[in-house]
Amino acid sequence: MRQAIIRPVPVTKRALREGKRPTTAAGEFVREEIEHVRRGRHGARSTKQAIAIGLSKARRAGVPLPPPKKGTVKEKTRRSAERAYEVGQGERKPRAPSPRRRRAPSQALKREPRGTASKPALARQAKAAAALHDVPMESLVPAGASV
Repeated sequence: MRQAIIRPVPVTKRALREGKRPTTAAGEFVREEIEHVRRGRHGARSTKQAIAIGLSKARRAGVPLPPPKKGTVKEKTRRSAERAYEVGQGERKPRAPSPRRRRAPSQALKREPRGTASKPALARQAKAAAALHDVPMESLVPAGASV
C-alpha cells in the first residue's frame, strides 16, 4: 500500500499560522526525513542525525527555528544551523556548491544504515531526550499503549 506524499512546507506554514511553535512546525520536515530513511532513499548514522537533517531543511525553508545556543552542540553544528537559519530568513543568499560537492553528502548518507529510523530506535531517542528534559515517560506514550 502506497501512502500519499505530504509536502512539509504547506503543513508547516499552516502550523505557524495556527500559532504553533517553530519546533512543532519543523516536525513535518523531521517526519519526512525519517520516512526517507525508512524507505531507503538514504540512511543515517543515528536517529539524531536524521532529526538534525530535518531541522536543517526546516530552517532553510524559512521556519523561524533559531540555531542551538553556544555550548549545547558542537561549534561547527551551531554555525551550520546559523547559516541555514539565515538562508531561510532571507538574510543570506543560498549558494549551490559545485556538482561534486553537492553529491558528496547524499553519497555518504547512502552508505549509512537504515535501521536508525526504526520504531525501536526512535523510541530509544525519545526516551533519552525525555530523560535530559525531566519529562515523564507517560507523556511520550500514546493513550492505551503499554510502556
